[in-house]
Amino acid sequence: MKNCKLLVIISTLLIFGQTLFAQRNNSDFSNASISIKYYNRTIYYPGDSVDNPVNIHVTVKNNGPETLRFKLADDRMFSIDFHVYTVKNNQLQLTNQIIEKRTTNQTVYFREIALEQGEEYSFVENLKNYISITEPSVYYVELSFFPELYKSKYISLESNRLTLEVRPSPSAGSSSFIPVSTENIQILKPEELAPDKVVEQTIIARQKSLWDQYFLYMDVESLLKRNSNLKRKYMTVSAQERERMLENYKGDLMQSRIENDIIAVPEKFQIEKTTYTPTEGNVVVTEWFKYPNYHEKKSYTYKVRQKEGIWIIYDYTVVNLGTE
Repeated sequence: MKNCKLLVIISTLLIFGQTLFAQRNNSDFSNASISIKYYNRTIYYPGDSVDNPVNIHVTVKNNGPETLRFKLADDRMFSIDFHVYTVKNNQLQLTNQIIEKRTTNQTVYFREIALEQGEEYSFVENLKNYISITEPSVYYVELSFFPELYKSKYISLESNRLTLEVRPSPSAGSSSFIPVSTENIQILKPEELAPDKVVEQTIIARQKSLWDQYFLYMDVESLLKRNSNLKRKYMTVSAQERERMLENYKGDLMQSRIENDIIAVPEKFQIEKTTYTPTEGNVVVTEWFKYPNYHEKKSYTYKVRQKEGIWIIYDYTVVNLGTE
């Protein structure tokens, strides 16, 4: 009889402990949310994760009044899971790479992130590094985020759902597709142009939405540091995280979420004045922006400097000149 009572007491304590643990963790992350969207969306094909990645922009947000703390692995495969389903609700398989990593005994390095009320933390991951996509079709993409890392995956946050269209791989002779090759990548290299030509090419690239060419002569790190909050964070994180921050920053520029002046598209422009020393220079440009009933006129001063013989844009100022 005593043994029976003891068993009941132990069982009650175990249930109470598990309930308390679950409630505590639910409370810890009940005000956190995870959302996903496409980063630099393009046309997607099966296979190759390098030349045709499916980059997903992941954002963790603190919606509550208390500080949100969570762990984030340096290798994001220990912090997130992608789930991809067919229209028949069949789930695609994980890549061999992620299976091998998760089944191999290894040390997982991570950082603790703290977000105050309303703050967000974002990063970009290639879906094809997680999921094997071998067939063209329409898929649905979801993500699980593990704030206590993958080994504690009973605690997770679930994202919204994205629709992913994967088209049949075009033939090499298709007129609408140019295969990406090492030779093509090598063509896009900065040249030893004069400061005014660097600015001219950059503005033209923006007019044509040629983002790779637009960033060719841009010191993205210096532009990021114009934002005091981003600069403060950038200076405290690891080299790997800095790379992620730079990629996220470029993505924000391309989607016009920040730095509106530097990515504004002029209808026309005119280079007015160029002055430079052997290492630093300024290029003054008048730019006209078209609106339905008028043109807005602005004077841009692009600040350039030499880096390994190449002039790059590292800062700028803008003065409004009125309308026409």
